[in-house]
Amino acid sequence: QVQLVESGGGLVQPGESLRLSCVVSGSPFSINDMAWYRQAPGKQRELVAAISSGGGTNYVDSLKGRFTISRDNAKNTVYLRMNSLKPEDTAVYYCNADIKESYWAYALNYWGQGTQVTVSS
Repeated sequence: QVQLVESGGGLVQPGESLRLSCVVSGSPFSINDMAWYRQAPGKQRELVAAISSGGGTNYVDSLKGRFTISRDNAKNTVYLRMNSLKPEDTAVYYCNADIKESYWAYALNYWGQGTQVTVSS
């Protein structure tokens, strides 16, 4: 059973940094695109950044330069480095991935359970 497990969230002060991690457990056959989304209170879930299996990245324009997505394919892990955090970055951050559980299976889309990031002084 494939699962995505996020970690690294917490309470930080404005200007500080955090690194989120998301591990894909369950020995997937292959992991294609991976991404981070976030959902602030009262708002819709939005894409933060995405990364392909080959390492190509895509960011929402407003976060370029502060957030960096990366992945370690050997560890089935995707990371989100967040610098110069602002109160408006407060949200639940979700990991997302397209995963094939076996050679014969279609790729399915999976979500993690989310990790809370709170930026406050």
